[in-house]
Amino acid sequence: MPKILIVGGGYAGFYTAWKLEKWLRPGEAEVTVVDPLPYMTYQPFLPEVAAGSIEPRHAVTSQRRHLTKTNVITAKVTRIDHASKTATITPEVGEPWEFDYDVVVVTGGAVSRTFPIPGIADNAIGLKTIEEAVAIRDRVLSNFDKAASLPPGPERDRLLTFVVVGGGFAGIEVFAELRSFASALLKYYPQITFDETHFHLIEAMGRIMPEVSLPTSHWVIKHLAQRGAEIHLDTQLTSALDGRIELSTGESFESDLIVWTAGVMANPGIVRTSDLPVEERGRIKARADLRVGDDDDFVPDAWAAGDIAAVPDLSGGGVGGYCVPNAQHAVRQGKLLAKNIVAVLRGEEPKEYFHKNLGAVAGLGLGSGVFQSGKIAIKGLIAWFAHRGYHGLAMPSWERKFRVFWGWWNNFWLGRDIVSLSALQAPRAQFEAFAARPKPPAAEAPAPAAPVAQKADAKAAKPVTAKPAEGAKAEAVGAK
Repeated sequence: MPKILIVGGGYAGFYTAWKLEKWLRPGEAEVTVVDPLPYMTYQPFLPEVAAGSIEPRHAVTSQRRHLTKTNVITAKVTRIDHASKTATITPEVGEPWEFDYDVVVVTGGAVSRTFPIPGIADNAIGLKTIEEAVAIRDRVLSNFDKAASLPPGPERDRLLTFVVVGGGFAGIEVFAELRSFASALLKYYPQITFDETHFHLIEAMGRIMPEVSLPTSHWVIKHLAQRGAEIHLDTQLTSALDGRIELSTGESFESDLIVWTAGVMANPGIVRTSDLPVEERGRIKARADLRVGDDDDFVPDAWAAGDIAAVPDLSGGGVGGYCVPNAQHAVRQGKLLAKNIVAVLRGEEPKEYFHKNLGAVAGLGLGSGVFQSGKIAIKGLIAWFAHRGYHGLAMPSWERKFRVFWGWWNNFWLGRDIVSLSALQAPRAQFEAFAARPKPPAAEAPAPAAPVAQKADAKAAKPVTAKPAEGAKAEAVGAK
């Protein structure tokens, strides 16, 4: 029975395994998914998680719960040697081992792409994982708690100044959601006024959200400005040392939260440790049928999809002729990938991936959104419903859909949950502070030294034996 190894359990990897379970006949192939995380993260929900609108666990899907016919290994693939069809699997605990496969599917996703700007590596946080979204939410809440007990001044301003770098969909969505979140928090913090909260989005290009039309992007900027959020276009971040933001325009201010959303890159931990062909931007070369290779030739038994792969966009709408790294493409490629693998196993020809983008939808905080399809643009409440409806139904499995919609329904009546769990970053801190520890063993005390006067008396009392004279010694020897 052929062994299919899926490297990465994100959108493309999860959907590939999920659909293979549906389309493979019993005993036709054995499927294994390897990912360092035991869940798939639905990334379009991360801005709402950061704003407290979605429970974090509802934005992820358990691999073991929903991939019931697949071998799930929670570990990293640290080497792919397709020439010998072996992969090195490295678990978090234990020794690495070699895994033999017949077919490899590389869907390792992407990571945040940063630039060598001073202070970014030490002070910024990305928005690619559920843990990052939770940390952003808790930081906002913790900063409000701290600022409420401080008098007006530089430290209070720093705690209430929030910065997002990058004006793409992810950046605009988290920026708008955080602005909405902060506005909703003000009624719980009467010590803080609206004018004391500051939101800055920094974008190096001359526009935001390239997926929508220019007039729509202008409406978003105006809409956010009316809500007290400032967008800096044609502006670069030059430094973020110690939280001090310095811009190419000469402006500077301090912030305690810097969210980086300015681009992604193919997962280097997988791309750089495999012998599969890679294109100039660091992605695995893929054909339109999702086999690894180019138009002239392909690598047998090797497939790639999602953000880690350079898949040609046959619709003509992609950047540079390739599919852009987003959830729409990753999910659809994963489904087609499963069909193509089954087709090749049965001696049939794979189909080419073709998807024409029908539109883009984004949430801009509670009750506000934007939708663009061709020349049609919808803004406001209707677009917000479209955003939630589309992504709510796109969440894999009815179990997860129900949890998400039920959470939204609860929030409609009860409001967002504003409890900060920042202590999760160091969960044992309080326990360690008060935990009883065994006392160190007492060292043996040295014998007390005798007083000087006592030593002198002892020396004087010691009997003195007179040495025999030389003559006496000689006499004694003769007698002997």
